[in-house]
Amino acid sequence: MLQLRPLDVNVPIFQQLQADQSPVILVNIFQVAEADVPALLEAWAQDAAWMKQQPGYISTQLHQGIAGSTVLMNYAVWESVGHFRAAFNHPDFKKALEHYPSSAVASPHLFSRLSVSNLCVGP
Repeated sequence: MLQLRPLDVNVPIFQQLQADQSPVILVNIFQVAEADVPALLEAWAQDAAWMKQQPGYISTQLHQGIAGSTVLMNYAVWESVGHFRAAFNHPDFKKALEHYPSSAVASPHLFSRLSVSNLCVGP
């Protein structure tokens, strides 16, 4: 079963889910034992395929640290916190967390884009 650990202990994902904001970016950092990377990839692929069918889903991209790292990062774009909250709290998604290897720890966090002059385009 996937363990959840806040990326920001002051504002964990469950607090963020109460916000009303559009659009949002989910960044989910996974840490897993090397032997369990294939199982994590399989569980994540099933979750991502399910999430792709949910209202408000826009896109996702999974990344893995280089040079033998077993840290993975999912970057997903959602139309709103409300859309993500509905998917995240859905019983089918909660049940799917059981398919992750026991060594897997996830740190999901929601973000919004910022504007920084001449560098970043915000919302």
